[in-house]
Amino acid sequence: MDSKKEKQLWKMAKKRASFQRHLITYLVVNAFFWAIWIIGGEDGERGHAWPIWFTLGWGIGIVFSYFNAYGSSADILAEREFEKLKKKAGE
Repeated sequence: MDSKKEKQLWKMAKKRASFQRHLITYLVVNAFFWAIWIIGGEDGERGHAWPIWFTLGWGIGIVFSYFNAYGSSADILAEREFEKLKKKAGE
């Protein structure tokens, strides 16, 4: 395997590991907020579900983080297109 490909794979592995840590942190912190909201209500009156704002706001960041880690990079997409064009030109 060539050095360039290894560096690219290493970079992808780091992004995916970072995303996984981010997701675990998101789940733990949001579970904590929701637990506070559930436990904090007196006699079943909890009021507005304020943790939803953390969950939704941070969730948007999680989605972008996912696409950054698991989406195809520009280099990979360009390589695929190059291979398609090579096949077409060879026909």
